[in-house]
Amino acid sequence: MTDFPTGLLFDEAMAVTAEVAAAHRLEIEHPALSRCHGRVLAQDVVAPLSLPPFDNSAMDGFALRHADLLGEQTELRLVGEQFAGLALGLALGAGECARITTGAPLPAGADTVAIKENVRVDGDRVWVPQAKRGHHVRYAGEDVAEGETVLRAGQALTPARVSLAASLGLSSLPVRRKPTVAVFTSGDELVEPGMPLRPGQIYDSNRELLMGLLRADGLEPTAWPRLPDDPRQVEIALRDAACAFDLVFTCGAVSAGEKDHIPAVLGQFGRIHFWKVKMRPGMPLLLASMDQARCLGLPGNPVSVLATYLSFGRALIDGLQGRVEPRPKLRARLVGGIEKSHPRREFVRARLRSDEDGVLWVDPNPATASHRLRAAADSDALMVVAEGEQRLQEGAVMEVWPYALG
Repeated sequence: MTDFPTGLLFDEAMAVTAEVAAAHRLEIEHPALSRCHGRVLAQDVVAPLSLPPFDNSAMDGFALRHADLLGEQTELRLVGEQFAGLALGLALGAGECARITTGAPLPAGADTVAIKENVRVDGDRVWVPQAKRGHHVRYAGEDVAEGETVLRAGQALTPARVSLAASLGLSSLPVRRKPTVAVFTSGDELVEPGMPLRPGQIYDSNRELLMGLLRADGLEPTAWPRLPDDPRQVEIALRDAACAFDLVFTCGAVSAGEKDHIPAVLGQFGRIHFWKVKMRPGMPLLLASMDQARCLGLPGNPVSVLATYLSFGRALIDGLQGRVEPRPKLRARLVGGIEKSHPRREFVRARLRSDEDGVLWVDPNPATASHRLRAAADSDALMVVAEGEQRLQEGAVMEVWPYALG
C-alpha cells in the first residue's frame, strides 16, 4: 500500500479528485423538464426561437401609431381589441388605436402603447397623451435571439434556467445522470439512536449527518448497515456496494489504527488515488476506485465528515456530473483575532452575520476539536484558514464556505 500519493497538500488532493471524476463522467440522459431541477447540463442549449417571439404589449392599454400623436392630447378612433392569446390579425390605419392587454401581440402598424390609466375613453373615441415611440412595447428577440446559446454545458440547472428552457418550448434537457450513492458508517462502538447504550458505546451521528448533506445536494443516498471492525465483513460489504453504486462514502476506519481496515481493503481490491490530506480536520481522507465506484473514505469524527464532504465530497459529485460552475464561496471579515500554529489548511466552524453597513462578518467558534459536534450545530459555515502558521487580526478578510452552497 505504498504506490499512491500520501500526505498531499489540499490543492494537490483536490486536483487528483477532479482528474478522477473527469475520467469517470456519468452518462447523459434526457429527463422531462420537471425532473431537471438541480441537475447538471451536459450540452449547450441553443434557442430554437426568439424571446419574446413577437412584439407585444408590456401593459394594459391602447396600441397605436406613434406618428399619429400630435401635441399634448390626441384623439384616436378605437377600431378593435387584442387580448393576450391568438393574434386576431388587426391592422391600424392613420388615427386608429386598439385596446390591448399585457402580453398581447401588437396589431400591424402599431409601435407604441398608452397605458389604460393615462387615457380618456368615450365610446369609440380615445384621447391619448404624448409618449415616446416604443413606449411599453416588448420587442421580438430583445431577451433572446433565435440561434443564441442560452445555457452552457456544465451549468447547474436552477429554477430560473429550467424556466428559461420552458419558455423556449423545450420539454426535456440533456443532463448528466445523478450518481447513485452508498453510505457506510463504521465501528463496533456505534449504536443506533434510540437503542440503549452500554459502557464504551456511542450513538451513530455520522449517518444522519452525511445522509442529510447528500440529500440537501439533491441526491438520494442509500444507507448501508454499519461496518463492524472485522476486515472480512468490511471487504464483503464494500465490494458488494462498489458493484452497484457510482459512489461509496464511508465514515471512520481510514486512519492507521488496529481496526482501520478500509484502506487495506481498497488497496487490495481497488486502486487508491491518494491517502491523507494536509487539512484540519479531516487529514486521514482517502480517495479510491473499486469496480464501478469511486470510494471516498471520510474520517470518523463528525466535524471531519462535515469538512471533508463540503470540500472533497462535493467536488467529486460535481466532477462526475461535469459541473464547471464553482460552488459559491464568500468573503467575510473576521470577528476577533485567531492564531494557527500548524502548517495544514484549517476549516473552522463559524457563524456569518451582516452588520448595518452591509459588511459580512464571520465569527469563529472557539471549539476546534473535530469531535465537537455541538460547535458545528451552532455554526452555519466553515471559515478557511490558509496553510502555514497564521496570526490573523480582527477584520482580516477570510474565505467562507456556507454549509448550504448552491
